[in-house]
Amino acid sequence: MSDFIIRPIRIEDAVAINEIRRMDGVRENTLGIISDRVTKTEDFIRGLSENDHLLVAEFEEEGARKVVGLIGMNVSRNPRLRHSASIGLMVHPDYQGRGIGTALFEKIIDLADNWLMLTRLELAVFVENQRAVKLYESLGFQIEGIKKYASIKNGKYVDDYMMARYNVI
Repeated sequence: MSDFIIRPIRIEDAVAINEIRRMDGVRENTLGIISDRVTKTEDFIRGLSENDHLLVAEFEEEGARKVVGLIGMNVSRNPRLRHSASIGLMVHPDYQGRGIGTALFEKIIDLADNWLMLTRLELAVFVENQRAVKLYESLGFQIEGIKKYASIKNGKYVDDYMMARYNVI
């Protein structure tokens, strides 16, 4: 799919990102809630540091550009953990299954491996989200363990897989 681009996040992306985060089909698999405000997203973007790397996927539709996905990577600030980063991903439900998540991950992995020289990338994913687990495994992530009762989803406590990818030379 070549009708989308990947670029760094901008403050004007806050409305689209907030909308995606609250959507059915995304909210259930992230830590978003329906009452998340755009100002919270704007504040988050404004507060990004040099250790935060966020990229968006922008899709062209009827001559207009639309943000349809986001990946974020936070490099640990602790000097003894500077070799590692945590990652989060979300893609608009109408654009899932089109390679956008894979493309976002490939860009952030390239940044981590070849420009930041990170050794460890980690993420958490709901155990029941097998579609995401398969994507992460295809990119070299391994399940390291299960975090019991990690989050609340649809009125129940759910478990997370703790997954990581290693780039050891």
